[in-house]
Amino acid sequence: MPLVNLYQKLSPFQRVIIALILGISTGIFVGEPAGNIAVIGDVYIRLLQMTVLPYVLVSIIGGLGRLDSSMASRIGMRAVKVIIIMWSAVMATLLLLPLAYPNWQTAGFFSTSMITEPSTFNFVKLYIPSNIFASLSETIVPAVVLFSLLMGVALIQVKNKETLLTLTTNIGDSLMKVASYVAKLAPLGIFAISAAAAGTLEVEELGRLQVFLWVYIIAAALLAFVFLPLLIHWATPFSYREILSTAGEAMVTALATGTVLVVLPMIIERSKELLAKHGMECEETDSTVDVLVPTAYSFPSTGTLLGLGFILFSAWYVGTPLGDDDYISFVVMGALTAFGSMAVAIPFLLNFFDLPADQFQLYLLGSVVTARFATGLAALHGFVVTLLVASAVLKKLRWHRMMQAIGIHLAVTFGVMIATGFILKAMIPYKYEGIQTFESMKAMNTITEFESYQTLTPLGYFEQQQPRLEVILERKSIRVGYYEASLPYVFKNKDNLMVGFDIEILTQFAKDLDIKLAVIRLESSANEAELLANGSIDITLGGHTITPKRALEVTFSDAYTFHTVGILVNDAKRDKFADISTIATIKDLNLGVGRSKYYKDMVKEYLPNAKLTQLTDEDYVRQFLKGHYKGIDALIYSTEAGSAWAMLYPNFSAIIPKGMQLRAPVAFVMPKGQLDYVQYMNTWLKLKQDNGFQDKVYDYWILGKNPKAKKPRWSVMKDVLGWI
Repeated sequence: MPLVNLYQKLSPFQRVIIALILGISTGIFVGEPAGNIAVIGDVYIRLLQMTVLPYVLVSIIGGLGRLDSSMASRIGMRAVKVIIIMWSAVMATLLLLPLAYPNWQTAGFFSTSMITEPSTFNFVKLYIPSNIFASLSETIVPAVVLFSLLMGVALIQVKNKETLLTLTTNIGDSLMKVASYVAKLAPLGIFAISAAAAGTLEVEELGRLQVFLWVYIIAAALLAFVFLPLLIHWATPFSYREILSTAGEAMVTALATGTVLVVLPMIIERSKELLAKHGMECEETDSTVDVLVPTAYSFPSTGTLLGLGFILFSAWYVGTPLGDDDYISFVVMGALTAFGSMAVAIPFLLNFFDLPADQFQLYLLGSVVTARFATGLAALHGFVVTLLVASAVLKKLRWHRMMQAIGIHLAVTFGVMIATGFILKAMIPYKYEGIQTFESMKAMNTITEFESYQTLTPLGYFEQQQPRLEVILERKSIRVGYYEASLPYVFKNKDNLMVGFDIEILTQFAKDLDIKLAVIRLESSANEAELLANGSIDITLGGHTITPKRALEVTFSDAYTFHTVGILVNDAKRDKFADISTIATIKDLNLGVGRSKYYKDMVKEYLPNAKLTQLTDEDYVRQFLKGHYKGIDALIYSTEAGSAWAMLYPNFSAIIPKGMQLRAPVAFVMPKGQLDYVQYMNTWLKLKQDNGFQDKVYDYWILGKNPKAKKPRWSVMKDVLGWI
């Protein structure tokens, strides 16, 4: 009972903070098993999302519908102009936030999202709802907002609308009550989310979340103490001190309770007092305050828009920052999706920009802090918008001074974000470990026995007359040739062991036949066909592509994977190669390509104006990455293999330009005329494809999914107490 009484005396904010601390402590104590309670957090999230769109629908319709035509004509255009200018300024502020993100070196394995078709921007479906109920069920926020705005504006002219307005009010109040019931579950939901996150998140991930929180708090401070009060001070008769002292009580109350709704009456009362103090109180300004405060509550505030900065952080976090061409979509989509709650807007935008959906869990973990700042900013936003519009109604708003204030704010933000970037880079420890991660990769299974094979030795005359498969089985070994620069298909790891995608497949092939691997490095591919024909080698590895001309000299097995053609480019030039149309505008473009004329001609169809320089060195990729080809701007190369190279040279990236869709089949190179041998290999590859073995090898060596490399999270229960 004493604990129950103590809990009841706590404020909602105190309960959530305690739940957060307990959740993090539980995750650290239990470790990975705490991830099992993530389902409770998922339930809480869905309950939060449940009432959002219906509330947006009725609140916007009701808020606008209460206006009469004369009042709307006096207030509407001025309010719209003020709100749009403020939104634009806040969204411009968000675009400056990435300046504070440390320039950490990042690189990773190939991702299937690189070849997934990006979400197409269907303006009609996104903004024009043919079926509002479908838009509600599919959580298409912009369409719901547009429908609500049109309904609200139309309702202004409707007679006998009191019944409908009463209905929207009652529905809105009911939805708010449902939301308040869900809010009571906040401690449980936050506990589950934080416990699961603390038990499963890697230390590096938590460190990066720090970056978001610090940047968010600094940006919130700039908006609260520079942007919003400066607009009032410079563009209206009110002073900087007046707005902060008048709004302070509402801001603190909203921050403590976690909702702006409870301070709406306070905002109305304090705004009227401030107007009266300056002799600006009249019927017009009173109506402006009475209508605008509750109506503005239905629209995105400065605090709400600031939360959209998480999308920019998430893009940086996963190593694929939004490009310049994405910023317009971010500004437009962000402003419209912000009409709903962040619980709906963030997942929608993550999906729209092809960012991992599980990033939303990181957002929720940080939202325990950020949501409070957003609420306080929303209260201040209500004061500022109301006073700006009231001043505009009396023609006391100096628009040019308002734009000057925005310019000063953006200049200050620019400088502060750059300085923050230097400070965060110095304060938060970070070390790029991609090289160690890649070079430490080991075989998935126990490596088969290797046979010493250091000198190319042709088969004898009588052996050359025998079927090659019989020779291999009788000799109990298969002679395997490979070339330099064959990541991630054939290479030596830090333990000097031969590993890679192709080696993994051939290892299993050797196990199934109970034979050994005899691996030898080939200096040149010029006499490859001869070496295969005379039995010096039985097969060559290294992610070789099938080409028509080469198929005249050797036999290829069936394709067991594909190369997705992309571009290996220095990070500094990455944006220039984002899509085919942008690449076409680069003057005197010189791209390096391999020796295959077949694929060179195919690339030429995409980039007819580019100069394509064939690189004939066996080790041309490494030479390019080391800067030995001074005249080459970028390298046309396999994105799968290029991603592996980029991990060793993190200043480079493997990208697939938008508009380029070119794949090359990868196969083993085998001797000409050995049909039994080739047919057996194809049958074996088909078996391994059907039983899932090839998929596992692909996931491990190409996608970097290595369950063995991931060490269990440290926990008090396991590592200190030894309970499990």
